[in-house]
Amino acid sequence: MNSVQDPYSGLQFIELSHVWGHGAPSMPGDPDAVLFRSVKHAQHGVMATRLKMVMHTGTHMNAPVHLIQRGAAIGEIGIEHLFGNGVILSIPKDRWGLVTAEDLAAAKPEIRTGDFVAIVTGWHHKYSDSLEYFGCSPGLSKDGAEWLVDKGVMLLAMDTPQIDHPLATSLGDHRGGPLMNRVVDLYKDETGNDPKKDFPEWNIAHKTLLGAGIPTIEQVGGDVDDLLNTRATFQAAPWNWDKGDACPVRFVAMIDPAGETRISAGAAA
Repeated sequence: MNSVQDPYSGLQFIELSHVWGHGAPSMPGDPDAVLFRSVKHAQHGVMATRLKMVMHTGTHMNAPVHLIQRGAAIGEIGIEHLFGNGVILSIPKDRWGLVTAEDLAAAKPEIRTGDFVAIVTGWHHKYSDSLEYFGCSPGLSKDGAEWLVDKGVMLLAMDTPQIDHPLATSLGDHRGGPLMNRVVDLYKDETGNDPKKDFPEWNIAHKTLLGAGIPTIEQVGGDVDDLLNTRATFQAAPWNWDKGDACPVRFVAMIDPAGETRISAGAAA
């Protein structure tokens, strides 16, 4: 496992984010992230980079305002949603699979009230600028999102490009879509189903979570495979951005090699 260990507490820190930079896969319909060095070492002895991008690129956090009018912005998300204990669950799904309430109820370790929940379908291995990664990914079902809300989780993270099944988003035949015409036809050909009947509601799982004030992280990656089916302490580091809908996030897990989930108490005053 590629981790860093704190010499005082013994806690190990594990990366759960994809590497980000030039060429990071961007959602279909969104322009690529554009980076260039406006000041360079050879010329000025210092380097500074300019950036133009859509915030929903790479491993990123979504605030409620992303889909909920007058919802909390990134900079308004409480710190209790950015640091806490929870679970990393392996729930393998093939193309166009759904993570359901039944999957979540049966998951081990069990999901507890107040948990951070990271769902790993295995799709992070396909992270790329590809039709398959964005258009054929698994997603969270409506009843799965409702189950998480009823459980009172603090944050949901997934290793998929979006929380919802792609045919429940504008990648399919929904608002402003389809942004991926080939995926709609491919789904019909492979499954024999009508995506409008299978997924009649737009972004319903994601809206359910954000409407309940639960922020989400999409495109989890890094070394997440090393922590499957374990409890961990999580830290998410989004920007303190007024009115922001989303932003890249550094997502890290902390574990005790003894298998405990803990943060050591400080010295008494």
